[in-house]
Amino acid sequence: MENIKQLISESLKDLPFKEKVDLINSIREHIHNESPFKNESVDFVKWIVSDDVIANDYNPNKVAPPEMELLEISILNDGYTQPIVTWENKTKDKIEVIDGFHRHRVGKESKIINAKINGYLPTVIIRKEQESKNDRIASTIRHNRARGKHQIDAMSEIILELKNRNWKNARIAKELGMDEDEILRLCQITGLQELFKDDDFSKSWDASDSIENYTALTDEIEEDFEDVRTVNTNDPDRIFHTFDKWECHKAGFYATKHDSLNGEQCEKKYYDLLSSEHLFDNALIGVINNWTNSCEHYLTNKSMNRIAWLGQASVCYFFQVPSKYCTGWNLLNKEEQYKANLLALKYLNIWNKNNNRPEESLKDALSEGRQVSIY
Repeated sequence: MENIKQLISESLKDLPFKEKVDLINSIREHIHNESPFKNESVDFVKWIVSDDVIANDYNPNKVAPPEMELLEISILNDGYTQPIVTWENKTKDKIEVIDGFHRHRVGKESKIINAKINGYLPTVIIRKEQESKNDRIASTIRHNRARGKHQIDAMSEIILELKNRNWKNARIAKELGMDEDEILRLCQITGLQELFKDDDFSKSWDASDSIENYTALTDEIEEDFEDVRTVNTNDPDRIFHTFDKWECHKAGFYATKHDSLNGEQCEKKYYDLLSSEHLFDNALIGVINNWTNSCEHYLTNKSMNRIAWLGQASVCYFFQVPSKYCTGWNLLNKEEQYKANLLALKYLNIWNKNNNRPEESLKDALSEGRQVSIY
C-alpha cells in the first residue's frame, strides 16, 4: 500500500495543474469502480472545469440575494461540503446541474470562490437509469423539498411539465413526495384546465355529505369518440408540449405561404436540401439541437411518420419553408429519397440515444400504415 501511495505521489509530482486534476479524477474513478459503494453517486466526486457545467431550465428553487451572500460566506469559510449533482448532457456536450444550482452559481460568479477552487466545481453524476428528463426533474424537486425550499409558481409549472409527459397524479405524488391535495392546490395556482383533466383528482376530496341529491360529475363519456380521438395518447413514454412551445411552429412550419418564395420555389427548396447530404446533415443537427420541445413532442409519437417530420422540419429550419410544400419530396428520385430517409433515421437514433430511448428501424420510424398525416 505504501508503494502504491508513493507511486501516486510521484506520478502527480511536477504535473501541470490541469493534468494533475485529470489524473486525480482518473485515479478516483478507478477506485470508485472497484468500490463496494459504486452504486452511490457520492462515492466519486469529480472536479470539472466550471465552464463545462451548465444550469438546467426547470429548477423551481430560488434563493434571495442575502441567502446567496450567506452561501458564498459558507463556502469561503467551510469549503464545498456538498458536491453538485449532475448528469452528462451529451447533446450539449456539457455537464448539467440537477441539484446544487446555487452552489454552481457561487463557484462561477464569486471571483474569490472561483479563484479559491481554480475555476473548477465538485460534481457527482447520477445513475444512468435516472437520466431521462422526467427522472431528472423529479430528482431536482426531491432535493429541493428535502431542504424545505421550493418556489410555488415554478413548482406548478413543473407539475404541468410532468403531466404533459403522461405522468399520472399518483406517480407525481409518489416521486415528488407530495400528496394529491398539494398537487391540486398547485394546479389551482396555474389556472390551467389541462392540469385538472386527470380523474385521479376525484380522490382528493369527498363531497358525499355536502348535498343529498346530486348528479356526480365524471370524465366518463357514453358516446364512442374513438373516431376523433388523437392517436397514441396513452403511451407513457410520449411527451406533449402545447403548440406555443413548439419551435417549429414559431419558425413557420404551419404557415400557409413563404414570405418571399412562390409555391414552385418552395418545392424546389425541398429538393435542394433533401438531395444534398451536406445541407440535410447540417439542418438535422440544427433541428435536434435547437428545437428541443418540437423534437420531444413529435419524435416521441411513434404513431406518426417521424422520418417525414424530420425532413419537413429540416427544410423549415434551413429555408423557413412551410411543411405544406412537402410535395417537393416527389422531385427526388427513389434513390435520393432512400438516402434522405436513412440520414433522417441516423439523426432520429442520435436523438433517441441522447434521450435514453431505444434505437429504431426505418420501418418503425416511418410508421407505415399507422398514421397517415402528422396532425
